[in-house]
Amino acid sequence: MNKVLIVINGKGGVGKDTLCDFAARHFKTRNISSVTPIKEIAKAGGWKGEKDAKARKMLSDLKKVFTEYNELPTRYVCDEYEDFLKTDEEILFVHIREPKEIDKLKSVLPGKCKSLLVTRKSYSQNWGNSSDDDVEDYEYDLYYRNDLPLGEAEEDFARFLREKLG
Repeated sequence: MNKVLIVINGKGGVGKDTLCDFAARHFKTRNISSVTPIKEIAKAGGWKGEKDAKARKMLSDLKKVFTEYNELPTRYVCDEYEDFLKTDEEILFVHIREPKEIDKLKSVLPGKCKSLLVTRKSYSQNWGNSSDDDVEDYEYDLYYRNDLPLGEAEEDFARFLREKLG
């Protein structure tokens, strides 16, 4: 497998991190999020890591501010990508919620990344912010339905990645 950057997305709670953990058992991976530098700023402002609706909205709003101000999230991902290229890692998973930000990364790194939407049949929670709630309003390169029991999902996702990424 050649090196690949996968922008992984899906509503909160559909299993994105679990799937990334599963992939790490089969491939050399790195798992990052475009909101990581925003979380560091939020911690300096008193955020304690909560994942409730209020905190998720605050992070979404703060990310919008820093995207408009200096493209901090995209610059962070590009720096991580440059580091990734220097390693023997095969897959760089990048969590990006906002469709505009996915397009921006694809324009900055043309031909370097694939977008993947993870869905789950029984999951439809809305969080009250556009970063979380609008993730399905985008045409992704790849789609993965995460409906299998955990015991079967790992092999299925690894097989999916092999088939789709070569």
